[in-house]
Amino acid sequence: MAEIDFSEQLQQAWQFVEFTGMSIFLTGKAGTGKTTFLRYVVANSSKRIAVTAPTGVAAINAGGVTIHSLLQIAPGPFVPGSKQKEKFDFRKEKLRLLRSLDMLVIDEISMVRGDLLDAIDDTLRRVRRNQEPFGGVQLLMIGDLAQLTPVVTSDEEALLKQWYDTPYFFGSRALRNVEYVTIQLDKVYRQSDPRFLEILNHIRTGMPTDEDMRLLNSRCDRTFDPQKNQGYIRLGTHNAQVNNYNAKRLSELPGQTYSYSAMVDGTFPDLMFPTDKKLTLKEGAQVMFVKNDPSQLKEYYNGKIGRIISISENSIEVYCEGDPGSIDVKPLTWENIKYEINDKTQEMESVVQGTFKQLPLRLAWAITVHKSQGLTFDHAVVDVNRSFAPGQVYVALSRCRSLEGMVLTTPLSRSAIISDGRVSNYIESQDIRATESVRRLPELKQSYGRAMLLELFNFLPLDDFVNRQMKVLAELPKGYRDLKQLHQQRIETFNKEVKEVSLKWNLVINKKTDEQLHEKEFLDRVVSACSYFREKLKELLGDLIIMATGVKDSSNKVLMKRFKAIREDFADAYTRKMYVLAEINRIGFTMENYLKAKQHSWTAELNQPKSTKKRKKK
Repeated sequence: MAEIDFSEQLQQAWQFVEFTGMSIFLTGKAGTGKTTFLRYVVANSSKRIAVTAPTGVAAINAGGVTIHSLLQIAPGPFVPGSKQKEKFDFRKEKLRLLRSLDMLVIDEISMVRGDLLDAIDDTLRRVRRNQEPFGGVQLLMIGDLAQLTPVVTSDEEALLKQWYDTPYFFGSRALRNVEYVTIQLDKVYRQSDPRFLEILNHIRTGMPTDEDMRLLNSRCDRTFDPQKNQGYIRLGTHNAQVNNYNAKRLSELPGQTYSYSAMVDGTFPDLMFPTDKKLTLKEGAQVMFVKNDPSQLKEYYNGKIGRIISISENSIEVYCEGDPGSIDVKPLTWENIKYEINDKTQEMESVVQGTFKQLPLRLAWAITVHKSQGLTFDHAVVDVNRSFAPGQVYVALSRCRSLEGMVLTTPLSRSAIISDGRVSNYIESQDIRATESVRRLPELKQSYGRAMLLELFNFLPLDDFVNRQMKVLAELPKGYRDLKQLHQQRIETFNKEVKEVSLKWNLVINKKTDEQLHEKEFLDRVVSACSYFREKLKELLGDLIIMATGVKDSSNKVLMKRFKAIREDFADAYTRKMYVLAEINRIGFTMENYLKAKQHSWTAELNQPKSTKKRKKK
């Protein structure tokens, strides 16, 4: 694994992600490297990961999918304890994907409500048939609670207040049952001026000093009119305010107006559009790039401000102050993806559902604070005295690299700096937890390796399927007496030669010290045990699965439907366990080997009893 050139805190975060099963809340001030870390995890982790975000635009920016689309969660509030559908509309491929997940990444967690997190927990438990919190999936929650907050309508608040004392994600009832570490990032890469950083920290906590307010308001200039080549962008709190300002400035420009229509292919919802579907521009218009330059030239990045110096139906040139030359802007493509398991490569892949092709630009005399999330500006005009939600002022100010590059349109009042005491109290409570978790990191890493070994020799899921299949067989006519008797005999032998032996193995593993678990002699025994259990499973269960395919009772279609579902799930679980045991028997046990074997097992049909495979349509 390549070394990562990150802060000590991000190094610790990587250790928790890759070498423990503990969930993580990665937080910190704006500009501390949270997004960079997310990209590193996706590119380098040996775990099977799905990346999600609460909104379409956030999901596109994170390179993932929305929470609701991945888990097929209905819009609207989730009421704890409410009766959910027992059957899922997921396709088989989606079920396999969700059941094979090691980690779920939730970006922009500050915008995720507690009830949505509980809906995630409910769905994963039921889909994965695992009653551990979140179905046993490790969470990586990324975001800054001092920034954008969850949206809760008055009706939703009235409905949910009897279950939740806060709308924030940490109000989740499921999360209370999860041991997770909070890692606070404090090394800021965006700003370097210590005095400006101090002001931002005070604004973030809602406690600016009188001197902070004086310095901020010294940047107020009601009559400020930036020159067209200075690259100032105006940050506002309301869409109408921003759209009107951009339209006004565009109309003031002389020359011809050009419109560029996006090409939308497949499924790409309007709410996920990264820029206007119909982009109206003129020469002289101030624009912002809304995507990083994918070419080797790297001429622009998401958030870079420039001015159109040449425009026609077929070409646009943008000049950015300080650059050696202009940029010839070409349309780029954004992808709306979904996750699937590739049967050929045996890996989880992001599959394109639809595309949006457009010039990577938007008018940028002004944008909303909401759309500025994650961006950095050298020059900004800030108009946030009408802020209406916690974190808006902090997000706006923290987009600026320096105090000198910022101009306020009106004096900033303390009343505009809205903070939420529930957030402050929560963050304070996490400091002790974070210190304790980091201290325990070596112990947690060892515990995770031990847990993987115990999971390798856990045959209870197969035992459950054998017994469930037997219960259905007991309801069938007398014609299946021989099969019932064989099942009963195999259950008794399975209990003695698999379950009891695996329990002894659990005792051996739990008695070993951490050092002993890594000794060659013990790891050789693990390899031999894999061979033993694989042979026993083949001997005791393989033909049961094959014979079960011949069970038919046309007089009871409901029972047959239930039996078929159990039989197919049984065959699938058997196939996966056989594959993992074979792989560890072949290459030996390490955490990385085990995780990869588990991932590949979800597509390892070569070990499945032949008569359980579905015939492909010609």
